Amino acid sequence: MHTHIIPRSLGVHDGTFHADEVSAAALLLLFNLIDKDKIIRTRDGEKLKNCEYVCDVGGIYDPALKRFDHHQAEYTGDFSSAGMILKYLKDQKILDEITYKFFNHSLILGVDAHDNGRVTYDLGWCSFSHVISNFVPIAYDATSEEQTASFFQALDFVFGHLTRLLERFRYIQSCKEKVAKAMQERKQYLVFEEAIPWLESFFELGGEKHPALFVIMPAGEHFKLRAIPPNLKQRMQVRKPLPAEWAGLLDEELKRVSGISGAVFCHKGRFVSVWETKEDVMQALKYVLGIKE
Repeated sequence: MHTHIIPRSLGVHDGTFHADEVSAAALLLLFNLIDKDKIIRTRDGEKLKNCEYVCDVGGIYDPALKRFDHHQAEYTGDFSSAGMILKYLKDQKILDEITYKFFNHSLILGVDAHDNGRVTYDLGWCSFSHVISNFVPIAYDATSEEQTASFFQALDFVFGHLTRLLERFRYIQSCKEKVAKAMQERKQYLVFEEAIPWLESFFELGGEKHPALFVIMPAGEHFKLRAIPPNLKQRMQVRKPLPAEWAGLLDEELKRVSGISGAVFCHKGRFVSVWETKEDVMQALKYVLGIKE
């Protein structure tokens, strides 16, 4: 029987779906390699032969053939179909290394680990894969039509999530030069004249060895003084906390204790504070660093 490959088509298994093949399909959609109306949910081998891409079914992992299954005994790696597709996008130079790492570290590693049984379950903890599993029809005897409708609801959700992740990543990358410029002075603080994402770029540019302890930047109509964490993994910690006497104070009480007329708020965790003007925030910084006028 002659195989007729349907361009821009994707074959995935029918029945209950999981985050890995939904994420794989969403990645292929995001980078314009398939069409949504050419996604075929089946385990029929003859139908799968006609698909340009096949994910999470078929028993073959061969990127050259665009086959991405991880269930066969011959495959002993750590990928699920999501990780397989992400690596394929990198190998095809559709993604550069830094974008590949971003997607992998922000989502796909977790999807792979969950699908391959490498996660533990803690009370109150909900992963991305758990969220996607909640799209699966509740009734165990749901019809194939109900399963397919739910699959596409999940696909729309994941596609939207990946789209926002990519847009946010590109925005962060576009601000990297401004972060690098602020770091060049090697001071105990970084000053930005506009609100921008800085944390990821700061550490990507060698921030762990940079002397900066604080960041100053606009926060709406005001300015914030934000303590810098020691590294990305310890982002909930700080190199130097704000003064203990400021913790949890706001408005008049913080004005009185700090002696700064433009005081607005200091978080009880002592990692961020807000001040009315740039002059106010610089005054706060000098106090924290013990800089004499």
